[in-house]
Amino acid sequence: MPGMVAFGRRWGIASDDLVFPGAFEMTTRVLWWIGTLILYIYHKGHFDCSGGGVLHSYLVGLLIILGFIISSLGAIVYISAQGTITNPGPRRSLTGLVYLRALLYLPELAWACLGATWVSDDSKGCDPATVGAVIAAVVASWIILLFTAVGVVFVFDPLGSTSRSAPPPSAELLGVRDLESSEGSQFLSTARSLAVKVWESRLKLLCCCLPQDDSHRAAFSSIAQLVSGFFSDTDLVASDIAAGLALLHQEQDKKEQSRDPDSVLAHSPSSPLGEDLETELEKAAHCMRFAAAAYGWPMFVYSNPLTGPCRLTKDCCRSRSAEYELVGGDHLGCHFSSILHSTGLQYRDFIHVSFHNQIYEIPFFVALDHKREAVLVAVRGTLSLKDVLTDLSAECENLPLEGVSGACYAHKGMCQAAGYIYKKLVNDGILSQAFSIAPEYKLVITGHSLGGGTAALLAVMLKNSYPTLKCYSFSPPGGLVSKALADYTKDFVVSVVVGKDLVPRLSLPNMEDLKRRILKIVSNCNKPKYSILLRGCWYELFGGDPDDFPTEMENRREAELSRPLLGEESLIRQSSSYQSLASDDSPAHTATHLPLFLPGRVLHVTEDGPTRRSCFSRVRYRADWSSEMAFRSILISPRMLSDHMPDVVLRALHSLTTERSFSLCPSASAYNQHNPI
Repeated sequence: MPGMVAFGRRWGIASDDLVFPGAFEMTTRVLWWIGTLILYIYHKGHFDCSGGGVLHSYLVGLLIILGFIISSLGAIVYISAQGTITNPGPRRSLTGLVYLRALLYLPELAWACLGATWVSDDSKGCDPATVGAVIAAVVASWIILLFTAVGVVFVFDPLGSTSRSAPPPSAELLGVRDLESSEGSQFLSTARSLAVKVWESRLKLLCCCLPQDDSHRAAFSSIAQLVSGFFSDTDLVASDIAAGLALLHQEQDKKEQSRDPDSVLAHSPSSPLGEDLETELEKAAHCMRFAAAAYGWPMFVYSNPLTGPCRLTKDCCRSRSAEYELVGGDHLGCHFSSILHSTGLQYRDFIHVSFHNQIYEIPFFVALDHKREAVLVAVRGTLSLKDVLTDLSAECENLPLEGVSGACYAHKGMCQAAGYIYKKLVNDGILSQAFSIAPEYKLVITGHSLGGGTAALLAVMLKNSYPTLKCYSFSPPGGLVSKALADYTKDFVVSVVVGKDLVPRLSLPNMEDLKRRILKIVSNCNKPKYSILLRGCWYELFGGDPDDFPTEMENRREAELSRPLLGEESLIRQSSSYQSLASDDSPAHTATHLPLFLPGRVLHVTEDGPTRRSCFSRVRYRADWSSEMAFRSILISPRMLSDHMPDVVLRALHSLTTERSFSLCPSASAYNQHNPI
């Protein structure tokens, strides 16, 4: 679990992470050694070409070096496979083996240079096949050295310096969490400040293509503080998280299989049933077409890979400046053309279309929906790096409302985006223009993901001016509004969630809960990490029965569970998260972030039948009114990302409203797609 300490610093990998890369390199080296041995035997006694002596020395030396490397790799793989995630004791000797393996890079580098010199200067007159084999060996050496350097860069931890991160003597004796002295406070403050700077630098590097203005710098700083604070009290490496997720998925599946098959989702007390459910499904299916259309040509081509490009080609890049004066930010016209194809509306039905995109400023369009007699505002979801920054600005912002009892606050990034659209709609007279054309129409607001959350907050802002408005929010983020706002929006907002979608369950308290559950399950599992990952990959790909990995180690004292996992070597990672492993009722579980919920009434669409099915199986969906409290925990599933895709939501609603239950491997291609909020 702790990062491995070597060369005077802590790295971003653990001591049990070398099983798979070590085994892969060892297999490669064994094949290389066998090929070199065959080449040496073939030429034994016949090194009579120019430079034959150098070739003989090169092959003998390469066999010896490869032999030492293979032996060291075998020892590294064996030692790395010992122990468990939180019991690195059996792997105590691994650091010495890593030092030995690092030393072996020096003769390998020298021999790679020797081989390159022989090929360039002394290989004339030798067998061309031999020269080719030596060239291949030299190239392989340089490739392995290059990949090793790249690997070092990837596992380098900027916060891993042991000289900088060594706690003061009082911290070693009392534990960081018990420090009350100014020395301890200064130590923690310096560590956290350094972590924030590191994450801010990472964000700037990731978003190097964005302008570095004040708004972006403020967003980087805010997100860096949030992310560094979330990771500051743990010493989890990436493979630990993967192993924990694999264990949690199997544990959740075991619990789901043991539940009563006749049990159904609990209905929200304030949610009507029966005909109202069918009516809302029809309206939701209709609005989802507009929410998906707001993504523009990328979603249209993704949903129609065979015909989409051809249908758009004749419309894109045509000079329509007079016709498309209402469209902003769509230089080639492809976005607006795809919206026309997706919605079936005519040009004259659109009041305003904006594809302007900055942080806290997201695209949207306003159109007249004559079929439902509505002025429809559709807000686009995440489709750019700027949208991701808006998503990640997840701290709370006050959203005061008259007549609402209780605290009113919401997701900052989406609150800012809703405020931007509100000013455009009201101050620029867009809604006034729409209702002057169709005064009897009602206002409907919709969006998916980021657009869904922004649409719900926009509906809150417009509710007093348009009392009859309705909002259909598809797959909105779970960390959106306070409980008071969630209750307030039940009369005019419907949130639609499909399956085990991750995003509607995504909030800072839920992420803290997931982190705690990962810490607990990996601490209590007595299997080595490589075994957990192998079994987890098999289970995700081919299914089967959930593994019976123990979730509580036998004869393990509570005191051992409550002991900090890293001891006194940890910098800022001796936290309450580790102290709370033994008990779910620990005070450490007190929420450090304000709780946020899904808005309005929640319509949950799930699949009937087995979770895993063949591509030609019959797919049936069911829809139930649920409660925002049912989404207070993250569910681990291979479909947690694919269920969020707009085409999956649209297909599920279309199936429910048209009673088409047969599909050819629905969204199979979407399983590997990543769509952030």
